[in-house]
Amino acid sequence: MTFMDLEDPRYAYMFGFLQADGHMHADTRQRGRLAVEISYRDIDILHAFQELCPYNSTISERTRATNFSESHRSAIWTVHALEARNRLVELGLPYGRKSTRITPPRVPFSRRDYLRGIIDADGAVGFTAEGLPFISLATTSTAIATYLCRYTKLALGIPKTTSRNARDRAYNIMYMRELGVTVTDHLYYPGSLALERKRSAAAEVSAWVRPADMSPPRPRRSWTQLEDRLLLDAPTIAEAAEKLGRSEQSCSLRRWRLRKKQQAQAE
Repeated sequence: MTFMDLEDPRYAYMFGFLQADGHMHADTRQRGRLAVEISYRDIDILHAFQELCPYNSTISERTRATNFSESHRSAIWTVHALEARNRLVELGLPYGRKSTRITPPRVPFSRRDYLRGIIDADGAVGFTAEGLPFISLATTSTAIATYLCRYTKLALGIPKTTSRNARDRAYNIMYMRELGVTVTDHLYYPGSLALERKRSAAAEVSAWVRPADMSPPRPRRSWTQLEDRLLLDAPTIAEAAEKLGRSEQSCSLRRWRLRKKQQAQAE
């Protein structure tokens, strides 16, 4: 077993998780450490990482006050080995602040396992307050957000676009209803390494069936190049919507995306 062979589904998942929730700390004379701190309820995944890591490592715990709890209990997995850290840096886990800098690996890797690791660390699986199933990811990395959208389109035929939100400049990508079921079922397959609580939530999401009294999903209608030209040439959104047989909201969002793309290409 080669450490961090990303074609191994377990290491692909582990690396995705470490990119999202791990932290590489540097010190003098090539000293440093990799540390992963998560809620104590998820300590089992740290034990799995410890078994997969051929280098000496420790798991400790601490209790501290946070914004959400006066006594938050967490578990911390720590690795000091320079060889291990060098391998992780080589694959794309940088030292220091990394949230906007991480990218998918540039070596062959198990894609859905890698994405499950990212989502286990920085995403969510479950049901909305209205009882609708979903799977989501929040990230500030443009490369990761783009990759997830591209992957679901190529692997599952689910097109998705995303942009940074205005509040915190993060990408919030969500798949809901049947799309959420499809993505969840694909990523959380039987026997895959995952946080146990998210595996349980994924099983509930995968079992969801649209209620008989819920309106059927509307078929997705792709934009053509001709429609894009007509939309950009139309004097108003209302006229474009009438001519194209689309909603004003859809036309407005599409025009905004097209103009943003034109601006980026001009820069």
